[in-house]
Amino acid sequence: MKYFYLIFSSLKRKKIRTGLTVLSIVVAFVLFGYLTAIRQAFDAGVEVAGADRLIVRHKVSIIQLLPEAYETRIEQIEGVDNAVHSTWFGGIYQEPKNFFSQIPMEPEELFDMYPEYILSDEHKAAWLETRSGVIAGRGLVERFGWKLGDRIPINATIWIKKDGGRTWEFDLVGIYDGAEKGTDTSQFFFRYDFFDETRAGGTGQVGWYTVRVTDPDKAAEVAAAIDAGFANSAAETKAEPEGAFVQGFANQIGNIGFIIMSIMSAVFFTILLVAGNTMAYTVRERTNELAVLKAIGFTDRGVLGLVLGESFALTFVGGSIGLGLAWLLVSTGDPTGGSFPVFYLPTRDLFFGFLLIAVMAVVAGLIPALQAQKLQIADALRR
Repeated sequence: MKYFYLIFSSLKRKKIRTGLTVLSIVVAFVLFGYLTAIRQAFDAGVEVAGADRLIVRHKVSIIQLLPEAYETRIEQIEGVDNAVHSTWFGGIYQEPKNFFSQIPMEPEELFDMYPEYILSDEHKAAWLETRSGVIAGRGLVERFGWKLGDRIPINATIWIKKDGGRTWEFDLVGIYDGAEKGTDTSQFFFRYDFFDETRAGGTGQVGWYTVRVTDPDKAAEVAAAIDAGFANSAAETKAEPEGAFVQGFANQIGNIGFIIMSIMSAVFFTILLVAGNTMAYTVRERTNELAVLKAIGFTDRGVLGLVLGESFALTFVGGSIGLGLAWLLVSTGDPTGGSFPVFYLPTRDLFFGFLLIAVMAVVAGLIPALQAQKLQIADALRR
């Protein structure tokens, strides 16, 4: 603390240079916050995936259907507690950019399989009583401004109705919330019986099965038993952990984690060069002053600490402002208008951001600080 005044005086000497350096650090940490939130959006389904849940799909591809009759056979396999089927609907609401998943499900089984979805008893009862009823996540409802009782038209791209029509109309009877912050509340669930009796083709066929196992430690064994049970059949299966299945969807557009880390690394390397250059100029301009400080009793360690303190002050101010702005901006919601199922800045990444501030301060200021520490008084005063 005794060096605080000297540190502050040094930084305010070149106000424009200090301000621009701080601004560059602010921008870097705002970008860090947004990229972290985007990565979290892609990883959200993986993080909340149940350790005791498997996904069973067609061995060839997820777009290949499986018989609805498989459910009973799967539930008879040792180690299986329950199985629930789902199907991808793939419709369009108003215009193609309004993307969200629409999935027909058995109402009675949905919430038993997915306890992370919270729906009131009143809304559950309404869904069971309304054949064309649908329940939507809180995030999806807020995205489009829906309210209970709304009739929502979805234009089918895959499942044409028996009468040849493409517009399916659903009644919003329930809104579900997430038990955890990372729970996907952007989904749209409707009744399978309504779907199966209305579609023109594919009756009795489903997209995939979600299977809950009795012992998560034996999930691999159960998955192998399921695949063995349908080997050499007309529709062979591939069973895998739910987390791996969700990650596979995310990886269809590339390794998101690697892409984001590459961008952040490039940004922070550039900012390190900027901050390091600023500190180097600061030391070079103050060579005589540092020599005087040593002459009046400052130790080599004291000078080292002074320069590192300036580096830390510079990065701490910029990094803290950047993280604060990132948290505020991300808290306002998804900037794409709802393309991401969840969008928030995890607390662990905020702490990681402050760790980056400390690392950045040391890396940017270490070489200039060592140069200042090694200054010889007589040589420095002659410059």
